[in-house]
Amino acid sequence: MNFTTLCYIEKENQYLMLHRVSKKKDGNKDKWIGVGGHFEEGESPEDCLLREVREETGLELVNYQFRGIVTFISDKWEDEYMCLYTADKYIGEIGVCDEGELVWVEKDKIKDLNIWEGDKIFFRLLAENELFFSLKLEYQGENLINAILNGKEYN
Repeated sequence: MNFTTLCYIEKENQYLMLHRVSKKKDGNKDKWIGVGGHFEEGESPEDCLLREVREETGLELVNYQFRGIVTFISDKWEDEYMCLYTADKYIGEIGVCDEGELVWVEKDKIKDLNIWEGDKIFFRLLAENELFFSLKLEYQGENLINAILNGKEYN
């Protein structure tokens, strides 16, 4: 089981999005996602969040919120628990990311990007200011086949 963090950094009704175009072998190739990554040994979710944001963006988070846990089940990749965060205060300047291109995107335009189907669900939850949620997403290949939100089937 993989353990990861993902963060959507907010500024003026925009999220900082990472267009994953740099790595040849990448399960997120050509997708738009937030910033984050895999836990290293001994890290807490917050340790991983802060390190990954710093490594991928050059920013130091000052204010962030744990918004939910997302469980990914797939026939193609190893299962994953992802800690989902948002952040609205940071210091520093955005640097170059070796995993892709970092772009500020208007929140209402994100649905038009090449994102995972399940991501559309948690973007809706974030937009509705859901305080904390548990979301289970099951994929066959790149197709979302089932979603469970807080223990109930999501429609």
